[in-house]
Amino acid sequence: MDSPKKCVRNGFLGFCLLLIAACGGTDKGVDFALRDVDGALHRLSDYRGRWVVVNFWATWCGPCLAEIPELNRLAEKHAERVRVIGINFEEIDAETLRRFIARHRIGYLVVRNGDQPIVPFEPLKGLPASFFIDPDGNYVARQVGRVSFSMLEKFLREEAAF
Repeated sequence: MDSPKKCVRNGFLGFCLLLIAACGGTDKGVDFALRDVDGALHRLSDYRGRWVVVNFWATWCGPCLAEIPELNRLAEKHAERVRVIGINFEEIDAETLRRFIARHRIGYLVVRNGDQPIVPFEPLKGLPASFFIDPDGNYVARQVGRVSFSMLEKFLREEAAF
């Protein structure tokens, strides 16, 4: 029979392995492939080597709209080291979304939500929801609710030594 200490250690190890598996593992990182409004396929893994902010949003979501300038600013200021990917999380036709992107001057990549949940991000707990992916492709943090430029930059300074 195993000692209580060994059982706790094995239980903790099992929990850590489940956590790593839920976050997409550490060898390949998380990945998804989604299409933009023109039908071009974009993979999260295309941006390995950069920090990525994956932002789920919708056109009807007030806080989502309020953070668009903040995400634009981050994408512009740190273009060499950070990629922002907005995932439109609603059923909307491509032309309507294209016009919305132009009208709101969204300067970062916008892709359309697919038919399957994106693991480990979904199910979402609300909109907007932002997820931080490190340069190796690992999901490292999330923020449910509106983000600001200063919040995003502070996180990157602390985590990525910007």
